[in-house]
Amino acid sequence: MSVGVMLMTHEAVGQALISAAHHVLPTLPLKVEAVEVPGQADPDVMRTLTEQHARELDQGDGVLVLADLYGATPCNIGLSLGSAGVRLRCVSGLNLPMLLRVLNYAEKPLDELAEIAATGGRGGIFIDHA
Repeated sequence: MSVGVMLMTHEAVGQALISAAHHVLPTLPLKVEAVEVPGQADPDVMRTLTEQHARELDQGDGVLVLADLYGATPCNIGLSLGSAGVRLRCVSGLNLPMLLRVLNYAEKPLDELAEIAATGGRGGIFIDHA
């Protein structure tokens, strides 16, 4: 068994990150799905749809939700899945380094993967000191 990974993003962001991850890792070691929330989407409809995806992703070890923006609708929907009986952790600020770090530590348990995601996301940010 392994942790499922759900990217909760605004339109077109999640699939683009999965595509980029496939470029670096042709075979992804974890099951990764993107739920992209269109701007006009009904949050209740999206929540129901997302609950189904989360249940399908959960192979017994839980689901790591990686959201693009804390406080935005995709993140809020991801956070609400816990009340639907899905064991999950949610990390916001999704970027490609975060996703790749998670995929490189696929054998880790859910709680540790959440910490790895946050560390990977922060570690992928660099400021040029020119």
